[in-house]
Amino acid sequence: MVGAGPAGSAAALRARQLDPGCRVLLLDRAAFPRDKACGDGIAAHARQELALLGLPGLLDDHRPTPRLSVTSPGGAHVSAVVARPNHVVPRRVFDNRLVEAARARGVEVRRHRVRTLTTLGGHVVIDGHLVARAVVAADGANSAVRRLIGVPPSPDRHTAIAVRGYADVPPDDDEQVIVMQSEGWPAYAWSFPVGDGTANVGYGLLLPTLRQTGRPGREILHGRLARLLPLLGEIRSPVRDLRAHHLPLSSGRPVPGAGRVLLAGDAASLVNPLTGEGIYYALLSGRLAAEAAIGSPDDPLRAYRRGLRGALGRHLRTTDVLALAARSPGFIDAAITVAAHRTEVFDLLVDVGLGAGTVPPRLAAAVALRWLKNLT
Repeated sequence: MVGAGPAGSAAALRARQLDPGCRVLLLDRAAFPRDKACGDGIAAHARQELALLGLPGLLDDHRPTPRLSVTSPGGAHVSAVVARPNHVVPRRVFDNRLVEAARARGVEVRRHRVRTLTTLGGHVVIDGHLVARAVVAADGANSAVRRLIGVPPSPDRHTAIAVRGYADVPPDDDEQVIVMQSEGWPAYAWSFPVGDGTANVGYGLLLPTLRQTGRPGREILHGRLARLLPLLGEIRSPVRDLRAHHLPLSSGRPVPGAGRVLLAGDAASLVNPLTGEGIYYALLSGRLAAEAAIGSPDDPLRAYRRGLRGALGRHLRTTDVLALAARSPGFIDAAITVAAHRTEVFDLLVDVGLGAGTVPPRLAAAVALRWLKNLT
């Protein structure tokens, strides 16, 4: 496994779970614990994956955030209790726990930067001396392994960029806040309380939109976040630890590998194009990659593609369509307006944005009808 974030660690954990006698090497260029720019949101769907990996209590010491508030570009607003609470856990903590869980299960964790990769017969050779039957490439948005196997990255039009930082908030803050912006649409700012008196706050937009401004990315990202902070709740301190990161969206996903190399998580461009959520996809794809490698050693890529289609096929087609519709801010205004009056629509939006949900025709019709009414 190359990359020890959620996707790589999930793959390592699942491989040892399925075959306790197999040798698993988990490589990462960084030493853990390490920071990772991210929104830090762990949805209920991701917790289900943790349970499947044998880690149901990994987040028990972190307070859940039961409420979600969303404001659309045109000012429509919904604030409600989610069907299943989310968690916000800094990646420095979350990823390290996954790595330590893998180590405890017998996975060898090694600090290493991958530079070369070749295929010899039924094996993959990394840097001339590391030999594996299969490699799960989970080394992020700028995946070196993806480049080495000749799979192109997501095009710019399917890539977002965001800046993330931390700020002080009231200790009892228990609501995740998303404020969408018409300026630079699609774009939004967020505040996700960790539960310890701090919140992960940030702002993101599409990469081509940022470039069209002709101004430095730092100026745009930091400046717009600063302007939007008053809309995100009671932020009690300047934002610190600001870091930017790219999000390769699933609407531009490449093939999920080549030969015996399987791409997972951000390396496979598995980031929700509606919300930017990627941790659930990472855990899921890492698990599926390990199942393919262990269960179908002669042709793991075929098995992996089949697993991805079964788990995410309809959902990804749904998000592709919704991402196209969402180019019109009015569509999002209509969706949030309907969600404010119908609990099942609110729950559906959460499931599509944070999990693997799809849209039943009757609910799609309700949003479309509201959209048409708003246009007249």
